[in-house]
Amino acid sequence: MKVNQLATELGITADTVRFYTRIGLLNPNKSPINGYKVYDHKDKSRMQFILSARRLDFSVEEIKVIFSKTDHGESACHLVRTLVKQKLAETERQFNEMVKLRSRLAHAVEQWSTMPDNLPTGNMICHLIEGSHQTDGTPARINQDDKITLTPTEVK
Repeated sequence: MKVNQLATELGITADTVRFYTRIGLLNPNKSPINGYKVYDHKDKSRMQFILSARRLDFSVEEIKVIFSKTDHGESACHLVRTLVKQKLAETERQFNEMVKLRSRLAHAVEQWSTMPDNLPTGNMICHLIEGSHQTDGTPARINQDDKITLTPTEVK
């Protein structure tokens, strides 16, 4: 089957199929007649695996390692179990951090709802943030990587 047929059967774009082909996770044959890439049932199976693995947050590199094992006749199940356990632990950590953040944000909304909108001074930009502290008493900090999205009317 051609790239568009494989993509249609799997409900993905042809560009997705081409991407995984380009990075070597799919290895279609070339048609001797027209030079088109021809995908077989093995490619379809691999693409289905890739899609399932990506839904579980497996990286392309992790999928390459899994395919490397299976392409050499080895079982990848132990590796997959290990990776899933690691992903679950990381997801739990991130979830707990989000719960803590949600609590801090809810507390700020509640606490700040009755506070006035002070004008900036030479020493203070926004008293709501600068006056807030984490639960351990240390001033709140923002990572440089944190991103804020502003609407065009907020940016002047």
